[in-house]
Amino acid sequence: MELKNVMEDVVASYVDEVLEQDEDFCGCPHCRLDVIALTLNRLEAKYVVSEKGYVYAKVGELQAQFRADTIVAATKAMKVVKKHPRH
Repeated sequence: MELKNVMEDVVASYVDEVLEQDEDFCGCPHCRLDVIALTLNRLEAKYVVSEKGYVYAKVGELQAQFRADTIVAATKAMKVVKKHPRH
């Protein structure tokens, strides 16, 4: 296994959930990636280098506070991108 920030996959899935709820959001690939990047910058990275570390990090995803923090960060990032799209 290589060095991996587990948050990249987690944030991408949560961002997709958040974007689906806003019909007025552009949704182009560039805006989506901007939201993901801004969200990742607001959250703590979770780097792993083994399968055991990956599983441990994924278990942390199940915590309600983790999900809430991630969705709040994604929502704030979406509002920023929506207000100032770069495409």
